[in-house]
Amino acid sequence: MIEEKLAQLGLSLPVIPPSKGIYKSCLSVGNLLYLSGHVSVNTDGSYITGKLGRDLDETQGQVAARQCGLAMLVSIKNHLGDLDRIKRVVKLLGMVNATPDYEKHPVVINGCSELFVQLWGDDLGKGVRSVVGMGSLPANVAVEIEAIFELK
Repeated sequence: MIEEKLAQLGLSLPVIPPSKGIYKSCLSVGNLLYLSGHVSVNTDGSYITGKLGRDLDETQGQVAARQCGLAMLVSIKNHLGDLDRIKRVVKLLGMVNATPDYEKHPVVINGCSELFVQLWGDDLGKGVRSVVGMGSLPANVAVEIEAIFELK
């Protein structure tokens, strides 16, 4: 069902580059699924880079955040085998690579939040959320987001 919704939205899951760090991309604990930070990637797996407030505008930042959400779905599918095992979004932490004077971090992360609402609905797709600006992110990516989901 989730993959059908993605197709209806005209979205496809990206290729995600292999991790360079020592960590798991997903970890199930009880009925919760924790996801490490997923960075902004294009469909081909190349990074979406740049700083908000200098290199990228708000709309480009929202696309980068949506791509983080799609990258998370790849990890979830690899870990669980089925995206429909997700019951709801619990929490997102969005990190925006931004200039010191940039102030629209929450608007940028809405790109991911809107995707999850489109997939799971207003109640189950909208969790709690924190958003912060960062002086830099790995590989100069525009956005990184980590998440917690509840499993069915």
